[in-house]
Amino acid sequence: MLQCIFLISDSGEVMLEKQLSGHRVDRSICAWFWDLSIISHAHSFQSLPVIASPTHYLFQFLRDGINFLACSQVEMPPLMAIEFLCRVADVLSDYLGGLNEDLIKDNFIIVYELLDEMIDNGFPLTTEPSILREMIAPPNIVSKMLSVVTGNASNNVSDTLPSGTASCVPWRPTDPKYSSNEVYVDLVEEMDAIVNRDGELVKCEIYGEVQMSSQLTGFPDLTLSFANPSVLEDVRFHPCVRFRPWESQQVLSFVPPDGQFKLMSYRVKKLKNTPLYVNPQITSDSGTCRVSVLVGKDD
Repeated sequence: MLQCIFLISDSGEVMLEKQLSGHRVDRSICAWFWDLSIISHAHSFQSLPVIASPTHYLFQFLRDGINFLACSQVEMPPLMAIEFLCRVADVLSDYLGGLNEDLIKDNFIIVYELLDEMIDNGFPLTTEPSILREMIAPPNIVSKMLSVVTGNASNNVSDTLPSGTASCVPWRPTDPKYSSNEVYVDLVEEMDAIVNRDGELVKCEIYGEVQMSSQLTGFPDLTLSFANPSVLEDVRFHPCVRFRPWESQQVLSFVPPDGQFKLMSYRVKKLKNTPLYVNPQITSDSGTCRVSVLVGKDD
């Protein structure tokens, strides 16, 4: 059970504090965390997702210069805590159109309202953006002006429960209807490679995401398979994915959320060649060195 969530800027300022249980976590733990991060090497410290302080277990996650820090006095699955912090960062980025210190400070009310709905008494509750949008309206110029003029922050919160509340799957509305049923799948990959002077591949790693946009009526049950799933490592799934079919047959079986969502992310590390060729050329003349790199696509 998480007891508190802090959002800390890259200068060490506590931008937001959200107490989640009856036991209040003192803000001094953020000072202890920041002092430890300064003493330690920054990169090695940021790679530690779980830190044991004298009083609490700390779970940290860094995104765009903002430290998401969660505290708990009891042992809990670290992956659940880190995954929830990642989900919070994704939702805030989706709502605010990005993630930085200014956006967080300009939308304090929205951030607090989202955290109220995403976690209940220290346990994750509603984390699907499409369902949250039915409960809390994204910020816009009109809502900000009304909030400043009237001093009332309740304009963002809906008076009715979202349609997904009565659904058997919490990430999908009860009975969405479309005149034209469509689903789009985008495979987005980033490649990080090291190539020697002879153009030979030294090291290569790919980070990929499967992004989907679903506009389907009712409760469709979809299946997605890969030609060579054995190369996929460090896979991370949306909650809609059933784990047993993937574990036994390497097939994605799921009931999709309504609208846009990220189905999964993965890494590929075992590559012998790349779809691109890189030919570096180095020439030296009278003490002047010239480097040219030719990059192209293999046929």
